[in-house]
Amino acid sequence: MREVRLHDTRTGRVVPIEPREPGRLGIYACGPTVYGRIHVGNARPFVVFSLLKRFLVHEGYRVRFVANITDVNDKIYAAAAAAGVASAELAREMGRAYVADTDRLGLGRPDEEPLASRAIGEIIELIERLIGRGHAYAVDGDVYFHVRSYPQYGSISHRNVDEMDQGEGVEGAERKRDPLDFALWKAHKEGEDTAWDSPWGRGRPGWHIECSAMAQSLLGLDFEIHGGGSDLVFPHHENEAAQTEAAYGAPLARLWVHNGMVRLDREKMAKSVGNIFLLHAALDAYGRDALIMYFCGGHYRQPVEFDSDRLEEAAARVGRIRETARRLVAGPSPEWSAPLRERFLAALAEDFNTPAALAAAFEWVRAANREAGAVGRDDLAEMLAVLGLGNLLEEETVAVPAEVRELASAREDARSARDFAAADRLREEIRARGWEVRDGPQGPELLPAG
Repeated sequence: MREVRLHDTRTGRVVPIEPREPGRLGIYACGPTVYGRIHVGNARPFVVFSLLKRFLVHEGYRVRFVANITDVNDKIYAAAAAAGVASAELAREMGRAYVADTDRLGLGRPDEEPLASRAIGEIIELIERLIGRGHAYAVDGDVYFHVRSYPQYGSISHRNVDEMDQGEGVEGAERKRDPLDFALWKAHKEGEDTAWDSPWGRGRPGWHIECSAMAQSLLGLDFEIHGGGSDLVFPHHENEAAQTEAAYGAPLARLWVHNGMVRLDREKMAKSVGNIFLLHAALDAYGRDALIMYFCGGHYRQPVEFDSDRLEEAAARVGRIRETARRLVAGPSPEWSAPLRERFLAALAEDFNTPAALAAAFEWVRAANREAGAVGRDDLAEMLAVLGLGNLLEEETVAVPAEVRELASAREDARSARDFAAADRLREEIRARGWEVRDGPQGPELLPAG
């Protein structure tokens, strides 16, 4: 079991993961707010932390991966009202769509996917604890966290407390002791169709307290890795960290790990900006293999651009592996393979550097292509499986359309008659239909055009 190191946003350093219990790790990643179909940017943390779990399991750790679904939120109320449906109904519909869309990525599901609406008891208990310890106060049915009561506030985002803006606008400003304070519980308002009873009256939780309660209830305190997009560092993760430690005197997580944004037209991809490419549409257009390759091609901490050139490049890399796979055989790899396998795993162990790991995998592919005879594929299969791309070594079972088979047969007839002009014309017709003829010692083979 090798040492694995990740960048911790709190300390600003790449540090070793230190398990609470030997060989066991907990990961919590903030999931989507389900008021619409998710876009490619929403999918990045799902991919990053799903693959991180795969690697950690490969290294011998027992990992519990939790990714929540936020189904109680201002954005859901607003979207439901605009659509003329109940907010709970919209959240259920979009929650099912999120699961269906991410299922198509082929990375499996997190071990737990808690819903905020099912954690109300834990949320109320946490808020009561904060009030009892002097870190929160209730007023007119709302409850606020008193930021200046917690001296360590700002340790995640490294911001000056006096320069912070919680992003809550003017809502509740007259009731707050300090503009810095943020809502833990919000009193029921006219037009909101979902609310719960609480010691402070009917209402519903604020966003930040939801994740604190769900993470702590499923993984306990001081678990190993809390993840999410870099846009969540402040205020979401800053507030999560503050309210949990203020309530319990112990940290929520040991490492705070953040992935960079997916950008379209050089801006963060976001529904609020309007520059989104929905995940299900991207899967339809490019396929899951190209999308996974695209995500792995950028270091998780850096922003990545989403455009057709990068997706087509990812698709071409997928094609190169599939091409090599046709001449590999199951079995032990050659001697030159072991150092590349080690380089691949070492890259992932050092801040989950998937681009460097892919570079080692493609060096393996190039070396295999230089070999004259059959090459055992076991090491390559192991590397690709860690990145969710093990299926690239499986034989494709794409059905060849009948008209393409007929054109291929006609081409063979033309070649037998030494009518090479007709044979070339038929080859181009086959290519125009998305297929390629490859002539080999066993006769012609039809393959999807790359």
